[in-house]
Amino acid sequence: MTTVTYTVPAISCGHCTHTIESEVGEIQGVQSVKAEIDSKKVTITFAEPATEDTIKALLAEINYPAEGLITF
Repeated sequence: MTTVTYTVPAISCGHCTHTIESEVGEIQGVQSVKAEIDSKKVTITFAEPATEDTIKALLAEINYPAEGLITF
């Protein structure tokens, strides 16, 4: 299981968070998705067959491109 957090500057409202959580949550292997308006961050926990590349590609496709990976 892998958890990543991305900066997504396009997040501006509840509709944005709902769209991201719904769409990314449908990727096979994604266990959880949490999008935050205030911090403009999206945290995703996933396992195979999901990959960072498939997640980032979907975010870009739905007009919420990830601009940075946040490491802890």
